[in-house]
Amino acid sequence: MSRRRARPAPNDPYDPDAVDVRRVQPYEAHKTYLCPWCHRELPPGTGHVVVVPHGAADLRRHWHRGCWDKRVRAGATPR
Repeated sequence: MSRRRARPAPNDPYDPDAVDVRRVQPYEAHKTYLCPWCHRELPPGTGHVVVVPHGAADLRRHWHRGCWDKRVRAGATPR
């Protein structure tokens, strides 16, 4: 009987303990972004959060506030 080896989980750049989260007020939002959780647009004028992994500013993403909250509660990676 052979055993399957468990693969290590890939590093999650959006681990809530390893990111900086900044709230963006509606008057500060001037561009359209795509939320990595729900894949819907964040149109200009929409309040949201910017999530920046520590040491990886190039992976900065703009999330709906509710989507980020769900991501934190779920402990899952973006779909």
